[in-house]
Amino acid sequence: MKVVVIAGIPGSGSTTVLSKVLEELDYLHVNYGDVMLEIAKDDGLVDNRDDLRKLSPDIQKEVQKNAAQSIREKSKQSNIIVDTHCTINTPSGFLPGLPKWVLDQLKPDMFILLEADGDEILKRRISDTTRNRDSERLKDIELHQEMNRAASMAYAVLTGATVKIIENHDNKVDEAVDEMVKTLK
Repeated sequence: MKVVVIAGIPGSGSTTVLSKVLEELDYLHVNYGDVMLEIAKDDGLVDNRDDLRKLSPDIQKEVQKNAAQSIREKSKQSNIIVDTHCTINTPSGFLPGLPKWVLDQLKPDMFILLEADGDEILKRRISDTTRNRDSERLKDIELHQEMNRAASMAYAVLTGATVKIIENHDNKVDEAVDEMVKTLK
C-alpha cells in the first residue's frame, strides 16, 4: 500500500481539496500531528496538543519517530494520505516538517504539494475568520511555498519518492481535486 504526504501552507486550500479527494478515493486520512498527540497522551507525556511543543527536543523526536512507525504500520492495511506540514515557518526560521528520522520510519512513496498564487492565499487568510493566523506579507507567503518545494525535493532525494505540485486557484477547486485523484489512482 502507498503512503502519500500532502502538504500546503495555510490558505493553500489543502484541507478543502483533500476532503473532496477522500470522497472519491479509498485512502485512510491521517493527520501527523494528531498521531503525535495520541502517542504522547498514551505515554502520559501531554494532556493537549499545545503541550507537545513544551516537550524536550529528544522526547519530541521520539514521539515523531513513533508516529511515523504507527502510520507506516497502518499502510500495511490501507493506502494512507498523511496530512502534515512540509516546512514550519517559525520566528527563528524554517523548520523541516519531516526530518530525516521521520522519513526513515515513514518511507513515503509520494509528496503532493498544494499551492496557490500568493495573492490568493493572502485573500483566503484574510477572509477566514475561523482562524487566528499571523499576518504575512505576499513575499513571505511566496518564500514559504518555495521552501516547501525545496524541502520536498530534499525529502524525495532521501526517500526515492516523487514530488507532484498541484495548483489550487480560486474558483477552480474541482480542477485541483481532479488532478489529485488522477495522481493517486
